[in-house]
Amino acid sequence: MTTAKEATLHQRILSDIESRIVSGDWPPGHRIPFELALAEQYDCSRMTVNKVLTQLARAGLIERRKRSGSFVTQPQAQSAVLEIHDIKSEILSLNLPYSHKIVKRAKRKGRPDDARRLQFAGAVSVLDITCIHYAGRRPFCLEDRVINLDAVPEAAQVNFDELPPGPWLINQVPWSTAEHQIRAIPAEGEAAASLDIAKGTACLVIERRTWSNLGPITHVRLTYPGDRHTLVARFTPSS
Repeated sequence: MTTAKEATLHQRILSDIESRIVSGDWPPGHRIPFELALAEQYDCSRMTVNKVLTQLARAGLIERRKRSGSFVTQPQAQSAVLEIHDIKSEILSLNLPYSHKIVKRAKRKGRPDDARRLQFAGAVSVLDITCIHYAGRRPFCLEDRVINLDAVPEAAQVNFDELPPGPWLINQVPWSTAEHQIRAIPAEGEAAASLDIAKGTACLVIERRTWSNLGPITHVRLTYPGDRHTLVARFTPSS
């Protein structure tokens, strides 16, 4: 049976840790003091501390790892399913600094796989781009994109070091139609290495095609570690 004193102490420890996380005093990835250290600090049993940490883990504020301890979780970004969203805005909404790195940028003749991705039967030249988006120092999203240079020839002259491909295309090319495909996959070698996660880690993949009145513009595959991203959609009843 839990006494009033134990319940009050439980709430005090819970509030102290929660306020440190919410305030940013303990940022994502910060290791929470071990149970024994917290028990000594609050002059209580390890069982009391364990109950607090279990409650915080259920609330999604911390992640408990065997043999490693407990860590502040990375907050999840939310994006609307049917919008062309900006990854930088997602990251800034988490109060984390944004940066990106162009890993690959290659102009080449289109291959059959590019024709499938762009859903275009003719021969095209493409710009093949791989970009990693960072939230702080942590990889947040892997972007794998092909741009149809027949539709957007000026993209061949842009290095995308200052502005990533997605926002650049939105600013430069008026699009008329977009298609989203969403699926969950285990991370494979290249994606796992780029996102600094273990092979087999669950990932959320958003594939998007956009068209203008002149034809296909781009296909992009955005891969997120599953614990760092949430998709949101709001609907109204159809008439």
